[in-house]
Amino acid sequence: MSQQLVDAITGMREKDALKITRELIEGGTSPFDILGACRTAMDIIGKRFEEGEAFIPELILAGEVLTQISDMLKPVMDGEGKVAKKLGKIIIGTVKGDIHDIAKDIVVFMLEINGFDVTDLGVDVPPARFVEAAQETGATVVGLSGFLTLAYDPMKETVEALKDAGLDNVKIMIGGGHVDEQIREYTGADAYGRDAIMAVTLARQWIGG
Repeated sequence: MSQQLVDAITGMREKDALKITRELIEGGTSPFDILGACRTAMDIIGKRFEEGEAFIPELILAGEVLTQISDMLKPVMDGEGKVAKKLGKIIIGTVKGDIHDIAKDIVVFMLEINGFDVTDLGVDVPPARFVEAAQETGATVVGLSGFLTLAYDPMKETVEALKDAGLDNVKIMIGGGHVDEQIREYTGADAYGRDAIMAVTLARQWIGG
Protein backbone atom coordinates (compact mmCIF):
# COMPACT_ATOMS: atom_id res chain seq x y z
CA MET A 1 0.00 0.00 0.00
CA SER A 2 2.87 2.39 0.76
CA GLN A 3 4.19 1.82 -2.76
CA GLN A 4 0.74 2.73 -4.02
CA LEU A 5 1.06 6.01 -2.15
CA VAL A 6 4.47 6.65 -3.73
CA ASP A 7 3.00 5.95 -7.17
CA ALA A 8 0.02 8.22 -6.55
CA ILE A 9 2.19 11.14 -5.42
CA THR A 10 4.73 10.79 -8.23
CA GLY A 11 1.87 10.34 -10.69
CA MET A 12 0.37 13.63 -9.45
CA ARG A 13 -2.88 11.85 -8.57
CA GLU A 14 -3.87 14.03 -5.65
CA LYS A 15 -7.23 12.40 -4.83
CA ASP A 16 -5.74 8.91 -4.96
CA ALA A 17 -2.84 9.94 -2.71
CA LEU A 18 -5.18 11.33 -0.07
CA LYS A 19 -7.51 8.32 -0.30
CA ILE A 20 -4.60 5.90 0.10
CA THR A 21 -3.24 7.90 3.03
CA ARG A 22 -6.62 7.76 4.74
CA GLU A 23 -6.81 4.00 4.21
CA LEU A 24 -3.29 3.52 5.57
CA ILE A 25 -4.11 5.52 8.70
CA GLU A 26 -7.38 3.66 9.26
CA GLY A 27 -5.55 0.37 8.71
CA GLY A 28 -3.09 1.15 11.49
CA THR A 29 -0.02 1.86 9.35
CA SER A 30 2.64 3.80 11.26
CA PRO A 31 2.64 7.52 10.41
CA PHE A 32 6.42 7.23 10.08
CA ASP A 33 6.01 4.63 7.34
CA ILE A 34 3.65 6.97 5.53
CA LEU A 35 6.18 9.78 5.86
CA GLY A 36 8.81 7.42 4.49
CA ALA A 37 6.67 6.89 1.41
CA CYS A 38 6.36 10.66 1.02
CA ARG A 39 10.13 10.96 1.26
CA THR A 40 10.61 8.33 -1.43
CA ALA A 41 8.13 10.08 -3.70
CA MET A 42 9.85 13.41 -3.11
CA ASP A 43 13.21 11.92 -4.05
CA ILE A 44 11.77 10.60 -7.31
CA ILE A 45 10.12 13.90 -8.22
CA GLY A 46 13.28 15.83 -7.30
CA LYS A 47 15.40 13.62 -9.54
CA ARG A 48 12.95 14.11 -12.39
CA PHE A 49 13.22 17.86 -11.89
CA GLU A 50 16.99 17.85 -11.99
CA GLU A 51 16.89 15.76 -15.17
CA GLY A 52 14.41 18.10 -16.81
CA GLU A 53 11.57 15.58 -16.72
CA ALA A 54 9.50 17.53 -14.19
CA PHE A 55 8.92 21.24 -13.73
CA ILE A 56 7.95 23.83 -11.10
CA PRO A 57 4.17 23.14 -11.36
CA GLU A 58 4.80 19.48 -10.51
CA LEU A 59 6.92 20.48 -7.51
CA ILE A 60 4.21 22.84 -6.31
CA LEU A 61 1.49 20.21 -6.69
CA ALA A 62 3.59 17.61 -4.88
CA GLY A 63 4.17 20.11 -2.08
CA GLU A 64 0.45 20.77 -1.77
CA VAL A 65 -0.29 17.04 -1.59
CA LEU A 66 2.39 16.62 1.05
CA THR A 67 0.88 19.44 3.12
CA GLN A 68 -2.51 17.76 3.05
CA ILE A 69 -1.01 14.41 4.00
CA SER A 70 0.86 16.08 6.87
CA ASP A 71 -2.40 17.62 8.10
CA MET A 72 -3.96 14.14 8.08
CA LEU A 73 -1.06 12.66 10.03
CA LYS A 74 -0.73 15.31 12.71
CA PRO A 75 -3.72 14.18 14.82
CA VAL A 76 -2.50 10.58 14.66
CA MET A 77 1.05 11.49 15.63
CA ASP A 78 -0.17 13.83 18.36
CA GLY A 79 -2.07 10.89 19.74
CA GLU A 80 1.13 8.89 19.89
CA GLY A 81 2.49 11.33 22.44
CA LYS A 82 3.40 14.74 21.18
CA VAL A 83 5.74 16.53 23.56
CA ALA A 84 3.89 19.45 25.15
CA LYS A 85 6.98 21.24 26.42
CA LYS A 86 9.20 22.65 23.69
CA LEU A 87 12.63 21.04 23.78
CA GLY A 88 14.56 23.85 22.11
CA LYS A 89 14.60 26.36 19.29
CA ILE A 90 15.58 25.49 15.74
CA ILE A 91 15.78 27.61 12.61
CA ILE A 92 15.41 26.04 9.20
CA GLY A 93 15.24 27.33 5.65
CA THR A 94 16.13 26.57 2.05
CA VAL A 95 19.29 28.50 1.19
CA LYS A 96 19.61 31.36 -1.26
CA GLY A 97 19.14 30.42 -4.91
CA ASP A 98 17.02 27.34 -4.18
CA ILE A 99 13.23 27.36 -3.99
CA HIS A 100 12.60 23.71 -3.10
CA ASP A 101 10.54 23.28 0.04
CA ILE A 102 9.17 19.73 -0.08
CA ALA A 103 12.00 18.12 1.88
CA LYS A 104 12.26 21.11 4.20
CA ASP A 105 8.57 20.92 5.02
CA ILE A 106 8.88 17.25 5.93
CA VAL A 107 11.76 18.06 8.29
CA VAL A 108 9.88 20.98 9.87
CA PHE A 109 6.85 18.77 10.41
CA MET A 110 8.90 16.00 12.01
CA LEU A 111 10.79 18.39 14.28
CA GLU A 112 7.59 20.07 15.43
CA ILE A 113 5.73 16.88 16.30
CA ASN A 114 8.81 15.78 18.25
CA GLY A 115 8.55 18.84 20.46
CA PHE A 116 10.96 21.37 18.96
CA ASP A 117 10.13 25.05 18.48
CA VAL A 118 10.84 25.54 14.77
CA THR A 119 11.14 28.84 12.90
CA ASP A 120 10.71 28.17 9.17
CA LEU A 121 12.35 30.95 7.13
CA GLY A 122 11.00 29.59 3.85
CA VAL A 123 12.97 29.36 0.62
CA ASP A 124 15.70 31.38 -1.12
CA VAL A 125 16.98 32.58 2.26
CA PRO A 126 20.20 34.67 2.22
CA PRO A 127 22.95 34.03 4.81
CA ALA A 128 22.23 37.31 6.61
CA ARG A 129 18.64 36.25 7.30
CA PHE A 130 19.79 33.04 8.99
CA VAL A 131 22.15 35.07 11.16
CA GLU A 132 19.43 37.58 12.01
CA ALA A 133 16.94 34.85 12.92
CA ALA A 134 19.46 33.01 15.09
CA GLN A 135 20.21 36.21 16.98
CA GLU A 136 16.53 37.10 17.36
CA THR A 137 15.31 33.70 18.55
CA GLY A 138 18.33 32.42 20.42
CA ALA A 139 18.08 29.17 18.48
CA THR A 140 20.93 26.75 19.07
CA VAL A 141 20.38 24.68 15.92
CA VAL A 142 20.16 25.88 12.33
CA GLY A 143 19.07 23.65 9.47
CA LEU A 144 20.08 24.49 5.91
CA SER A 145 18.12 22.81 3.14
CA GLY A 146 19.09 22.68 -0.52
CA PHE A 147 18.02 20.34 -3.26
CA LEU A 148 20.19 21.35 -6.19
CA THR A 149 23.97 21.34 -6.42
CA LEU A 150 23.89 25.13 -6.73
CA ALA A 151 22.89 25.22 -3.07
CA TYR A 152 26.28 24.03 -1.84
CA ASP A 153 28.05 27.40 -2.06
CA PRO A 154 25.19 29.29 -0.34
CA MET A 155 25.29 26.65 2.40
CA LYS A 156 29.01 27.25 2.84
CA GLU A 157 28.48 31.03 2.86
CA THR A 158 25.74 30.70 5.48
CA VAL A 159 27.89 28.56 7.75
CA GLU A 160 30.68 31.14 7.47
CA ALA A 161 28.25 34.01 8.14
CA LEU A 162 26.98 32.36 11.32
CA LYS A 163 30.53 31.82 12.56
CA ASP A 164 31.60 35.35 11.59
CA ALA A 165 28.66 36.65 13.66
CA GLY A 166 30.11 34.93 16.71
CA LEU A 167 27.40 32.28 16.88
CA ASP A 168 29.88 29.54 17.72
CA ASN A 169 27.38 27.84 20.04
CA VAL A 170 24.96 27.22 17.15
CA LYS A 171 25.01 23.73 15.65
CA ILE A 172 24.40 23.55 11.88
CA MET A 173 22.87 20.65 10.00
CA ILE A 174 22.44 20.46 6.24
CA GLY A 175 20.31 18.22 4.08
CA GLY A 176 18.50 17.69 0.81
CA GLY A 177 19.27 16.42 -2.66
CA HIS A 178 22.64 14.73 -2.89
CA VAL A 179 24.07 16.13 0.34
CA ASP A 180 26.57 13.73 1.89
CA GLU A 181 29.63 13.75 4.14
CA GLN A 182 31.78 15.30 1.40
CA ILE A 183 29.38 18.21 1.04
CA ARG A 184 29.17 18.58 4.82
CA GLU A 185 32.94 18.89 4.95
CA TYR A 186 32.91 21.41 2.09
CA THR A 187 30.31 23.63 3.74
CA GLY A 188 31.76 23.40 7.24
CA ALA A 189 28.44 22.29 8.75
CA ASP A 190 28.43 20.16 11.89
CA ALA A 191 26.43 17.31 10.37
CA TYR A 192 24.19 16.30 7.51
CA GLY A 193 20.87 14.50 7.71
CA ARG A 194 19.90 11.83 5.17
CA ASP A 195 16.24 12.34 6.01
CA ALA A 196 13.81 13.90 8.46
CA ILE A 197 14.32 11.14 11.02
CA MET A 198 18.05 11.88 11.10
CA ALA A 199 17.30 15.60 11.52
CA VAL A 200 15.28 14.77 14.62
CA THR A 201 18.05 12.50 15.89
CA LEU A 202 20.65 15.24 15.49
CA ALA A 203 18.43 17.81 17.18
CA ARG A 204 17.96 15.50 20.13
CA GLN A 205 21.69 14.91 20.39
CA TRP A 206 22.42 18.62 20.36
CA ILE A 207 19.49 19.93 22.39
CA GLY A 208 18.22 16.93 24.30
CA GLY A 209 14.83 15.30 24.48
